[in-house]
Amino acid sequence: MNNMLEQSRLRAVGALGQQIWLDNLSRGLLASGQLAQLIAADGIQGLTSNPAIFHHAIRHDAAYQAALPQLRTALATPEARFEALVLPDVQRACDLFAPLYRESDGKAGFVSFEVSPRLSHDIGGTIAAARRLWAAIDRPNAMIKIPATPAGIAALEEVIYAGINVNMTLIFTASQIQAVRAAHRRGLARRLQDTSSVQRIASVASVFISRIDVAVDALLDNSADDSAVALRGRAAMAAARIAYHDWKNDGGFAVFAAFGATPQWLLWASTGTKDPAQRDVRYVEGLIGPHTINTVPDATLAAFRDHGEAVATLLDTDIDADRAVMAQLARHGIDLETVGQQLLSAGLLQFEQAFDQLLALTA
Repeated sequence: MNNMLEQSRLRAVGALGQQIWLDNLSRGLLASGQLAQLIAADGIQGLTSNPAIFHHAIRHDAAYQAALPQLRTALATPEARFEALVLPDVQRACDLFAPLYRESDGKAGFVSFEVSPRLSHDIGGTIAAARRLWAAIDRPNAMIKIPATPAGIAALEEVIYAGINVNMTLIFTASQIQAVRAAHRRGLARRLQDTSSVQRIASVASVFISRIDVAVDALLDNSADDSAVALRGRAAMAAARIAYHDWKNDGGFAVFAAFGATPQWLLWASTGTKDPAQRDVRYVEGLIGPHTINTVPDATLAAFRDHGEAVATLLDTDIDADRAVMAQLARHGIDLETVGQQLLSAGLLQFEQAFDQLLALTA
């Protein structure tokens, strides 16, 4: 095992200050020992899930199918059956990461579980669901996942105020990042006003990467200007590096850090390469930087383990060049805020459809 640890390319990412999380969860992953092996051999430091992941797991994992007949008798609604199926697995995953959570003083070892996508425009419903799921999972290293809609961002302040860990997801734009950051700090500020502790309340802002390039590249392909070709595949990482630069140079969190609060880290999501002409690990290799997280699907994890290179921190590159990319995109009529809002709507629809499909499996 020691030789395996020394050889892991994924552990080399951790040595540069970034956490690698797995974007997958199923009973089979736990029962087979595969998740435990990923933690031990590759230094995986957390895990994320979403409705699409659970739809695939419930549909294809025989262990879930075997449990359903009894749950259909015992529980009245498909959503209650879904949670009864998967929350024990969320708890088991939390328990596997618990030693890392303790060793890192609450800065690693998290497992994310998402509120119902049907609540994406319901502030009160999101807050109530976050409280209920937090209590049901009952693990300090659980994270409740909330989409970064206006309603979700409003809920974030209340959920942080309640002392609950939050993963804000489906972030595509700079304005979303700023709004999520502000809501996180408002929740912490209210705790300080109440003389409540702000320690060990974790939050991440999940910025989606590859979907931005897919959308922008499609617009570039429709351009009659030959210079558009040179911008293909550059928008998402340029925007991510600008976001990281702004986060790193923002001194506004110092007052909370003085009371032991943990900053809201940027998490790179949707980092599987969708363009077969591009390197399959480009969104891992190109977004390595301290105090960030990259959550990767199985295929990308395997690819990086095989041939990924973690040789340097690449988030601290030439920020002027990244801003130049944004300016060039603007000259081609591409506004990333507009693209991002369209992607948010599409992402919400995708997760709502996946949620409806997984509930149909438990009906």
